Amino acid sequence: MGETYGVLLVLLCLLQIKHMLGDYFLQTRMMLDGRDQYAHFGRFLHAGIHAAGSLIAFIVIGAPLGFVIPLVLAEWVVHFHIDWWKGRHTSDQNLTPADAGYWRASGVDQALHQLTYIAMIWVWLMMIAA
Repeated sequence: MGETYGVLLVLLCLLQIKHMLGDYFLQTRMMLDGRDQYAHFGRFLHAGIHAAGSLIAFIVIGAPLGFVIPLVLAEWVVHFHIDWWKGRHTSDQNLTPADAGYWRASGVDQALHQLTYIAMIWVWLMMIAA
């Protein structure tokens, strides 16, 4: 296996671990309450935790800081808006964990986050191939 493939797999694992920690272990009540509001401080923090985790993951694999900073700022914006959409949608539809629609929204939310990581890795691969 080439070195790039090995680093790619390490990066993917780091982003998955970061996502699990950020979405399931490090969320506080403040981050979860009121998520249907756009200017939600808890969501700012939550997306920031994800951006910080991605920063660490990319630094661990040796990506240059000048590349990583704009990438994780873009992730922060995307993560914030994905979560806002989910919060707004579930609130507008009065969905709770007892509703199938809630879990569909959660599935879309998680898939969009995973596609974000794929896009981030693609950008990194394009950078190292240049």
